[in-house]
Amino acid sequence: MRRKRSLAALLALLVSLLGIAGLGRTAHAEPARPQTPLAPLAPLAPLATGLHISDGRLLEGNGNDFVMRGVNHAHTWYPGETRSLADIKALGANTVRVVLSNGHRWAKNSPEDVAAIVAQCKANRLICVLEVHDTTGYGEDAAAASLDQAADYWIGLKSVLTGQENYVVINIGNEPWGNTDPAGWTAPTVAAVQKLRNAGFQHTIMVDAPNWGQDLQNVMRTNARTVYDADSTGNLIFSIHMYSVYDTAQEITDYLNAFVAARLPILIGEFGGPSDQWGDPDENTMMATAQRLKLGYLAWSWSGNTDPILDLATDFDPTKLTDWGKRVFNGPDGIAETSREATIYGGGSDAGCTVGYRVANEWGNGFQGEITIRNTGAAAITGWTLGFTFANGQAITNMWGGTPRQAGAAVTVTPASYTATIPARGAVTLGFTADKDGTNSAPTAFTLNGGVCATG
Repeated sequence: MRRKRSLAALLALLVSLLGIAGLGRTAHAEPARPQTPLAPLAPLAPLATGLHISDGRLLEGNGNDFVMRGVNHAHTWYPGETRSLADIKALGANTVRVVLSNGHRWAKNSPEDVAAIVAQCKANRLICVLEVHDTTGYGEDAAAASLDQAADYWIGLKSVLTGQENYVVINIGNEPWGNTDPAGWTAPTVAAVQKLRNAGFQHTIMVDAPNWGQDLQNVMRTNARTVYDADSTGNLIFSIHMYSVYDTAQEITDYLNAFVAARLPILIGEFGGPSDQWGDPDENTMMATAQRLKLGYLAWSWSGNTDPILDLATDFDPTKLTDWGKRVFNGPDGIAETSREATIYGGGSDAGCTVGYRVANEWGNGFQGEITIRNTGAAAITGWTLGFTFANGQAITNMWGGTPRQAGAAVTVTPASYTATIPARGAVTLGFTADKDGTNSAPTAFTLNGGVCATG
């Protein structure tokens, strides 16, 4: 999303489309949009050993549906922010899209660095979407790399990515075509996908749309079948970036429903909510529609934007969520409410757990609480993250049995060494003290590793 805008490019698009192009945040315009319906595809037998596509859905290797709920993180520009993945996970995300560079425009991320970021994703129980950002705006931005150059970079990383198919999705290139002749996007996209398959990659591959990712002229929508059929494995997912082009509910629902009706896999790979000079994206419809259709979404972006209204957290601090961050993580259809951890890490929609919560002692402006986590399943739970939300502004001051992180009302807890394993049919108990101000209602919902627990 770090992009320059040129006056010439803006004027050219104004003439051709009666709209205004923005640096991956294209202003809304109403050119004639081709409405040719996408023809349904016969599902291809997946060949991937891990994350793969079947009948238009992203599945894990065990066949369980996986719906991405996460954010983008600008690793290549902020390589020192190594705590970010843990912070993103603690707020409930199950996926992070990591910005990388192939060295064409920014400092190249080495194989060692990519291996380390994948290891961090796995350590934090996140699915890792890796993308090359140098392709942004190709054809309109002279500094951009081609998809072919991005494919060569991935091939150079094959030794560190092979075997990671359960954990890694390869997003060939970010927003790999600008607004100049966007129809030119199709052939290079097909060629890049086939180049990776011919090199032996079995990962799920993600492809971004032209028009700075927003597919203003429906090139990706119209040519999706051609691109999908060109992948010999069928393990390809389309990514639409939704900014100010998508400022009405109709535009959002029409676009996403077209892919779902055709059994073509799609997710919202970037989206923004705050309004600015280019328009006011309808993030509420984006998130609600993604949840209704069980499609993934990845918000832009964690922190460090040159346009700070797009920061989810200020200065990479998870305790300083912006209004945008509060909306994405804790609002309706947000990450805390809808994210489910990948089953490769032991998560899923059924956590097999019951959580008991009680106030053990209470005084003027404080109280002592107790949380008991019961494993109702037949296998031990090793390593866990508990999530819940306070209702009345309570703030934890100390905890034993776990380590809390609190962002506003949302609390996530990771275990101490002696509570890290919850035996089958067993339980662990956490204690804490907290500040309160007046009413002290108990949390009404708890999640364990992203799965909803019963209460009682």
